[in-house]
Amino acid sequence: MASRAVQDHGVSGAYPRIQYERRLPKKGPSGIVFLGAIAGVMGYGWYKVYQGIMERKELDREKMWSRIHLVPVLQAESDRDEHRRNKAAEAREREIMKGVEGWEVGKNVYNSNKYMGVTIANIPKSQQPSNN
Repeated sequence: MASRAVQDHGVSGAYPRIQYERRLPKKGPSGIVFLGAIAGVMGYGWYKVYQGIMERKELDREKMWSRIHLVPVLQAESDRDEHRRNKAAEAREREIMKGVEGWEVGKNVYNSNKYMGVTIANIPKSQQPSNN
């Protein structure tokens, strides 16, 4: 059996111990604190996103109901406009056809008792084609 090697040593306790380990002081919060902070910020963000979605849904619902409640008003306005136009058309027809015997002003030209709404588009003069 081989004998152990003999190594020279300094006098025991004469020299300070050499520090080769990394011993840095702890700086800042731990990883779990960062993870908790990130989770908190993300949770708050998702909460605000959810609130925004709910608010948008409520605004869309309000818009839909306001349009539903406006339909009768818009229909009445359209009916009044159509009535005014029909009276003006009858007056023009009466003036144009006053010399024709047997002509009935405002009589339906269709062979039907069904109401046929106005199908002629009302185009403003500024958008009508010019007759050169």
